[in-house]
Amino acid sequence: MNCETLTYRCETYTFYRMATVSVRYIVDDVDAAIAFYCGQLGFHEVMHPAPAFAMLVSGDLRLVLTAPGGGPGGGQAMPDGTLPQPGGWNRFQLEVDDLEDTVARLRAAGARFRNDIVTGVGGKQILVEDPAGNPVELFQPMLDEARLSAGPSRP
Repeated sequence: MNCETLTYRCETYTFYRMATVSVRYIVDDVDAAIAFYCGQLGFHEVMHPAPAFAMLVSGDLRLVLTAPGGGPGGGQAMPDGTLPQPGGWNRFQLEVDDLEDTVARLRAAGARFRNDIVTGVGGKQILVEDPAGNPVELFQPMLDEARLSAGPSRP
């Protein structure tokens, strides 16, 4: 995690590098989601000030976790009374070095997958579900251009 620690007058402060992308996921159980993302996918907890809300970070990605109906904010009901719910197909992608090893470790920990590993044009991928059923795409690039470290392509 990109952070800097500063000690000033016997107090220690930790400053985190600001994420550049923020994604909100609606989850049924914020604590279970924190355990999954931090324990299995390498995220770090930034804050968890209420049972229905937490903010995690992994590199440039900030993941905001909100329980439906958990008070004001992203989990509150819409004007027509509809509550947000987890699931769907929109997702973010995490790049991994060894997809087979990552899948084996997650399966051993009881993670659910929507599919088997598939090979596409730029690499291999699979969809793992968080405890609420939200998909996370795990991706192992096979072409240098498909790596995050390749940076954005410009004309």
